[in-house]
Amino acid sequence: MKIALDAMGGDYAPQANIEGSKLALADLPSDVELVLIGNETEIRPLLSENGIEEGEVSIVHTDEFIAMGEHPTKALSQKPNSSIGKGYQLLKSGEISAFCGTGNTGAMHVGAMFSIRSIEGIIRPGIAGFVPKESGGFGVILDVGANAECKPDVLVQFGIIGSIYSKHVYGVESPKVGLMNLGEEEQKGSLHTQAAHQLFKVNDKINFIGNIEGRDLFNDKADVIVCDGFTGNVILKLIESIYDLLQKRNFEDTYFDRFNYEAIGGSPILGINGNVLIGHGSSTPLAIRSMILQAYDMAKNDIHKKIKENLDF
Repeated sequence: MKIALDAMGGDYAPQANIEGSKLALADLPSDVELVLIGNETEIRPLLSENGIEEGEVSIVHTDEFIAMGEHPTKALSQKPNSSIGKGYQLLKSGEISAFCGTGNTGAMHVGAMFSIRSIEGIIRPGIAGFVPKESGGFGVILDVGANAECKPDVLVQFGIIGSIYSKHVYGVESPKVGLMNLGEEEQKGSLHTQAAHQLFKVNDKINFIGNIEGRDLFNDKADVIVCDGFTGNVILKLIESIYDLLQKRNFEDTYFDRFNYEAIGGSPILGINGNVLIGHGSSTPLAIRSMILQAYDMAKNDIHKKIKENLDF
């Protein structure tokens, strides 16, 4: 199995990416090859500095790079041999099992949509986030930014693909699916959430438990939290800000340590024909390590294939 990393993406690249790769190598199985995509003249000296020996990783050289501020679609079309573009070429051809990066988020998302494309039957792929549960483990929240507005049928699909991820990555046998709303009653919320609630009720592919509220984020009421990307992104950034605030006040707690994005690594794009993870642009080596290991878990469990196998429209 080969896991690829965009070595040039992120605010602290390529240094942080190489340091994170070193950390990940200690935990990856020996039969997993880590592929670094980027400028070889910049990457190779950093491998020596970090004690990564010849043969522990492979390098796919690219001399083009998509900067954070570039227009995603234009940049991908003008720079097909960028580190992001090359990563999707390798994923599409089957040469790698997963691709992850912390570079231009728009380019990562657009690359997925126009290269490996959506799984047939998926209306809109979503980006998943993860919520630490009080009792341990993580809940899956979908969408957290790919789709600011979602129609009812899209929300139901998020419940299905989120359930598949929760079952096969987190081992939850029958994930409880909750629709994020402003009240538990099914008539509450926007026209879209009200209609989605009715569709959820008659869908036998998921374990729908009804509407949930913001106060249910961290308890065990739902394993999969469904919402539009606008709401999900606000929730995800709020969780991260809680951790930052506690750190500034020197508050230490093992539960709140799990609010740290570095422990999670990245957010997978679910509903596409491949395993893709997008990380924070400001990712540290620890976050890079977590993202690579998460990419391995996705590839090991064939998440994109399981989503395809379990869809029946």
